[in-house]
Amino acid sequence: MEKIKSEIVETIKKYSTIIIHRHVDPDPDALGSQVGLKHLLKHSFPSKEIFVVGEEVDKLLFIGKMDIIPDNIYEGALVIVCDTANLSRISDSRFRLGDGLIKIDHHPDYEPFGDLSWVDASYSSASEMLTDLSLEFPDDFAMNKETAKAFYTGILSDTGNFMNGKITPRTLNLVSRLRAYDFQPERIHNFLQVKSKNSSRLQKDILIGFKVSDKGVAYFIITEDLLKLYNMDRNDASNLVNTLSSVRANKIWVFFIEYPGKIRVRIRSRTTPIDSVARQFNGGGHPLASGASIDSWEEVDQVIQALNQVCP
Repeated sequence: MEKIKSEIVETIKKYSTIIIHRHVDPDPDALGSQVGLKHLLKHSFPSKEIFVVGEEVDKLLFIGKMDIIPDNIYEGALVIVCDTANLSRISDSRFRLGDGLIKIDHHPDYEPFGDLSWVDASYSSASEMLTDLSLEFPDDFAMNKETAKAFYTGILSDTGNFMNGKITPRTLNLVSRLRAYDFQPERIHNFLQVKSKNSSRLQKDILIGFKVSDKGVAYFIITEDLLKLYNMDRNDASNLVNTLSSVRANKIWVFFIEYPGKIRVRIRSRTTPIDSVARQFNGGGHPLASGASIDSWEEVDQVIQALNQVCP
């Protein structure tokens, strides 16, 4: 693993243009690792051109905005993909246009890709991986406040506010190093935790209206009409998925969220690995937190039945 990290550092040093991608429907770790890496590289190598691309999420703009670049920028550029297990989930398909491709990810490596690939599921997040990388090579990388803020946001989110099983002594040590920078972490906690009035109302309806299979697979369907009723965007609605974790009997919980032309599936579990089911439906992710995609409401039952099969 040390060899691949050294190779990544040396490759980064060779390129004058670097474009950083991450997965579609980004969460705070996807954006935190992506934006944090941009700040880290720009601060460490001021002469390099560093860009971040992909769709934006209004609620997460405090992490950083995306760059709009033409295709020709990819000519001779290095592309780095953060926090993304599957090629199909990379936001902005132009990642294939670069001169070289690096994968940095903490999900199980079921779909290897890239000229260089650093995948390590022992980390809580891609943001933790990049924090560790930057501190392991102090002669090459210089941390600053903006970098620390982005990486901290990613780690905070993917560890559930430091409350889930992904926390290790290494995680806490790296977080303490990030907290040495004055980026007002309490504001990040507020940004990630505060809900709108409509979000709280939808959360109430989720707890009243969710369905559950006889195996303990709980699910809730969020249609376009429901989003309009509560005047909510899809990302805010999907972030309520862990509302169903508060019911003790729910072993697995799922959101089905209507998008134009497809239905996004968010799957979470208390102890049962569910990433194999996500991969059956054009997705992937962590053993206890995965995403997938289906084409019609008729496939909802297929997803539930597949989850019933893995549910003890």
